[in-house]
Amino acid sequence: MSVASTAAYAARRAAQKERVRILYRRALKDTLNWAVHRHLFYQDASDLRERFDANKHVEDLDTIDRMIADGEASHNKWRHPDPYIVPWAPGGSKFTRNPTPPSGIEIVYNYGREDND
Repeated sequence: MSVASTAAYAARRAAQKERVRILYRRALKDTLNWAVHRHLFYQDASDLRERFDANKHVEDLDTIDRMIADGEASHNKWRHPDPYIVPWAPGGSKFTRNPTPPSGIEIVYNYGREDND
């Protein structure tokens, strides 16, 4: 193997590992959206981990790419239609609930205790 092909192989493997990591995190977070109770989530998360661990011995790069694409397609097909969003995050119910006032409006914090000059 030449240095160039070794570097290309290492780069492709690193990209695949990153895609698998991202897919696993997305699937795990989406599993939490589907599970009503924590004890259900723990079982589903364990099953998900077993599905990922069952294929970690695969070494063929093209097979890995195909498996990642299949996993991403499956995840997109079974994503939760109404995922949980943290209230203060973008898209949450409290996001920008109390926006900053527009410029030109003066806020008096010591109302009633102003200096009477």
